[in-house]
Parts: sequence; structure tokens; C-alpha cells
Amino acid sequence: MFSSERRHSLDEKGRIIIPAEFRPYLEGGMFLTRGLDGCLFLFPLDVWEELAQKIKQLPLTNPMARTFSRLILSGEKCQMDKQGRILIPSHLREFAQLEDKVVIVGVGTRVEIWNERKWDEAVRRLRDESDLFAEQFKELGI
Repeated sequence: MFSSERRHSLDEKGRIIIPAEFRPYLEGGMFLTRGLDGCLFLFPLDVWEELAQKIKQLPLTNPMARTFSRLILSGEKCQMDKQGRILIPSHLREFAQLEDKVVIVGVGTRVEIWNERKWDEAVRRLRDESDLFAEQFKELGI
């Protein structure tokens, strides 16, 4: 399971270093795609294949399902190099507005890759709305 937050730099070729603690879970390959909230999602291949099967089951006649399918299924497989880096294709860097500084966040079964400024804004919103979240979690029994 992925958890933690790490700040890294995007190099001139569009590569980022995957945190060392994440690498064992990603050695079998990974799938990088557009995520929700303006970040990228990075899945281990086994998790990706399960999710892709579920997405493929969504009804073609549902406009929201088609949009979600396009968003998530339009990524690509990638591999780490010997230094533990992955190349983020330009179209995905543009989508997530990745610049020099990025934040790599472990979120359970996936890794999220964020523009540093956007991540900091999201964390500020979480802090400011923590009472609302607490109430939601209470209703879920957490």
C-alpha cells in the first residue's frame, strides 16, 4: 500500500524519481494516466488491470461513463529506469501542469503526481474544511 508525500523535481527530460519506498510495488510495471482533481495517477499493473476491467464494463450509452473512460484509459504503460525514474509524456505533464517542482503522494493502491502549487492549495482546502470531512467520515463510521 502506498502512503506518504514526497517533493521532487521534474528534470529537463520530463522524468521524476519514484520514491524508494514505492519502487518494490512498481517493479512489475505501471500505468500512468490522467487522474482526478488535476493530478496524474500511477498504478501498479495488477491494480491497473483490475480497474481497467471495471471501467470497460461501464455502459457505452452513459455520457459520464464515456468521459471517465476516456480520461482514465488514455494513459500508458511505463517502466522505471535504473535510477528509479519514470518519463512523464508531455501530454500528461501538460494535463497536470507539471513544472519544475512536483509532489508525489501515496494514496493506498495508487500514486498521485501533483504540480506542487496545486497540491499545496488542495492541502489548504483540506485544512480549512476539516470539520466537513470529519462529519462525512463520522457518517461512514470512521
